Amino acid sequence: MDAGAVAVLAGIAAFGGMIAVLAGAYGLRQARRVSGSGVRVQALVKRRPGEGCDESAPPRPLLQFVTEDDRVMEVVCPVPASRRQPINDGDNVCVSYDPADPRNVIVHGRERLGPERVFIAGGALVVLLSVTLLGVAIAGR
Repeated sequence: MDAGAVAVLAGIAAFGGMIAVLAGAYGLRQARRVSGSGVRVQALVKRRPGEGCDESAPPRPLLQFVTEDDRVMEVVCPVPASRRQPINDGDNVCVSYDPADPRNVIVHGRERLGPERVFIAGGALVVLLSVTLLGVAIAGR
């Protein structure tokens, strides 16, 4: 493969890696922003209407809470229930919501920031490999 083709391939991979880094950083920033400056309330966990007993995927229940301006909001829980941390119908959970967009919520204690960190690390690794590949291709000219 000639150096020009390798350079194009490395550039495309680097672009994809940067997109992954930016997506992960944006997710972390949003979670920290809502967690830090959002409005903290108690939310009631409700079963989604028409939800069956499908055991293949843990269901994501609805969270119902009242905003500061007395609007009742029902949003899908941003994190799934797990065996270690079940979210049962009728439970109360502590959430923070963004006052500008109350549909954007964080469930305290279940933020799941791991996927965002994986995006950042994976994207950085792809960018690093792309730059290395580009350097080898240019040196081999």
